[in-house]
Amino acid sequence: MDREKMLKSLSEVAVWDIIVIGGGASGLGCALDAASRGLKTLLLEQHDFAKGTSSRSTKLVHGGVRYLQQGDISLVLEALRERGLMLQNAPHLVRNLSFIIPNYDWWGGPFYTLGLKVYDLMAGKLGLGPSTKLSLEETTRAIPTLVQKGLRGGVIYHDGQFDDARMALSLALSCADHGATVINYMAVTALTKDKDQLINGVLVKNMVDGEEYELKARVVVNATGVWADHILKMDDANSRKMIRPSQGVHLVLDASFLQSDHAILIPHTSDGRVLFAVPWHNRVIVGTTDTLVDQSLLEPRALDEEVDFILGTAGLYLAKAPGKKDIKSIFAGLRPLAANDGDGKSTKELSRHHKIFVSLSGLLTLTGGKWTTYRKMAEDAIDKAMMIGGFPGRKSVTENLLIHGYTLHFSMAHPHAVYGSDMEAMQALAIEKPEYAGMLSEALGISKAQLIWAIREEMAVGIEDFLARRTRALFLDARESINICEAVAHLMAKELNLDENWENDQIVKYKAMASAYYFD
Repeated sequence: MDREKMLKSLSEVAVWDIIVIGGGASGLGCALDAASRGLKTLLLEQHDFAKGTSSRSTKLVHGGVRYLQQGDISLVLEALRERGLMLQNAPHLVRNLSFIIPNYDWWGGPFYTLGLKVYDLMAGKLGLGPSTKLSLEETTRAIPTLVQKGLRGGVIYHDGQFDDARMALSLALSCADHGATVINYMAVTALTKDKDQLINGVLVKNMVDGEEYELKARVVVNATGVWADHILKMDDANSRKMIRPSQGVHLVLDASFLQSDHAILIPHTSDGRVLFAVPWHNRVIVGTTDTLVDQSLLEPRALDEEVDFILGTAGLYLAKAPGKKDIKSIFAGLRPLAANDGDGKSTKELSRHHKIFVSLSGLLTLTGGKWTTYRKMAEDAIDKAMMIGGFPGRKSVTENLLIHGYTLHFSMAHPHAVYGSDMEAMQALAIEKPEYAGMLSEALGISKAQLIWAIREEMAVGIEDFLARRTRALFLDARESINICEAVAHLMAKELNLDENWENDQIVKYKAMASAYYFD
């Protein structure tokens, strides 16, 4: 996936069938669905793929036990089916993960055992394993770090886990495999219209070199998540607000706080949400919160009260209570909740279902949804786009479409499993030149070959792309990512033939950004 080759294709296509704005889960899903139907497809992302919400999730592919509890059966059924398809189509990125709900109340065991049996039945043939009631001894053995006082036992059930940013990148590579053009750091600055005021293209600025383009399309899809209203305002300055961002914060801790391959689900917190403690890349992710915010920032910041809430709640259940000094990384993401019913609602009342809206100008906007259902969201959106563009009736083929890197040849436990079938080619770079051999971080298992691969094959433009999303260094240990950022910048500058000024600028910007991911 070569960015320069992708840019060249912009001058080779007079009119695109579909231009997708947004390089997160929904946008990449739309581009893959369109390209795999044979449509001339272009995806434009203002920053890097999955820079926003799509790299900042709880890393779960799940039906949503909480939504079942709320009675949202249709959402759970859809998500459970899509969970199974994600595991089927991307086994190098998605794995089966067992969750334990500890029971500290006499009624909790029977209640959750029954509810999760329903969850199992709803998953049908795509289920990941049966839920089971656990005794006190079994629960303690499975998660030895649970608070013992009052513990009666637990219930174990199965859901999925994945690496969100790597899934997004694999979707971008899949788009390219199917003939789509996908380009990061391309900001849409305006929508163009014909004499009948119907949208017929976009104006775009290359954020790397400043070059501007006017691109034509038969259909434009707005899949920008929490920034959807910004694109809608380009179409109609008086358009009503469709997105109500909700912030979710996660804390990353050392594995010693969990000491288990199982995740923990606390089904009732003081704010009415669930709390997860999830093992991930030899760390533990604890979260999340649900806080309505007014601004959609590229770098959302965790509020002190959100951090205190997560630490306090985790401390009620973990024998080793975490403190701020234990935090390896803090990351916040914004959920693009559909807010058609007004801004006064609480987050629990705002829909997690996706919605598709077509404006009078023909702009198609996709809002809401969640990572697990990205494929179905995209299918529904492109079905609608097919009608807008008058394209021949080609049905979606993504239900059984294998994601780039698909392989069953090695375990998800392998440190480079996310590269899938590309792993050997990536590792082979270490012998191409002496300076490509060796590690950038022993602590995080990040090699120099991974950086060269990210530049050549994965469209990494700056050091943040590599440290935050091509690898997950920033999210796993922010301090360690800062420790290695100078070495990353130096090698990257050399590979891209960039000067010392670029190198120093990258280092300064990265350190300033990453310093917000931990407490001094």
